[in-house]
Amino acid sequence: MGNQRVDCRRAVKSLSVSQGPVPTRLSAALGTLAPMYGYDQNVGAQQGYVPPQQPMSGGVGGYGQQPPLYPEPSPPSLADAVRAFTTGQMSAEDFQQVFATSKVYCPRGDNPGFLALHNTQQPVIPMFTSLKELRRYAGKESKYFVITGSEVIDLLPTGYGFVLDMEGEHRMVFDAKAVEQMVEFAMRRMYG
Repeated sequence: MGNQRVDCRRAVKSLSVSQGPVPTRLSAALGTLAPMYGYDQNVGAQQGYVPPQQPMSGGVGGYGQQPPLYPEPSPPSLADAVRAFTTGQMSAEDFQQVFATSKVYCPRGDNPGFLALHNTQQPVIPMFTSLKELRRYAGKESKYFVITGSEVIDLLPTGYGFVLDMEGEHRMVFDAKAVEQMVEFAMRRMYG
């Protein structure tokens, strides 16, 4: 290092911006990454500079961040919430919060929309906490769609209830009145 002088103008002039598409293939034979878009990668080699090697993995928490020492606990799954609610271990408000953000699996026919059961006192729509539960009810080849619980509340037709995990151990039936209460709860939570 010592007293070496570098002519910055000459170094800057030797940089060139390349025109053309972004290189997409990695050089498997050499085990090197494809050139960085927009810059001539030979400039550093001409001056004897070897760039430091850094892992390219995204890592936990993004660039330059350490993983948290105590990660946030994940919310219970919808199946866990159904089990806890039906056994009295979870409040209605807590259940609704889990339900609102959970995926709900719904059988479907050839036309878009919910499939309703009309052979009950009130029409109800079967819904499931997992694809496994849906397959147990409707069969392996059944068609389905996935939405969130909050979308269920938004899209459910007036006067309809729904059944969660119809063939499951902890089946839950929400009649039309219960659905109205869920809508009111969601509105209060959203708008105060």
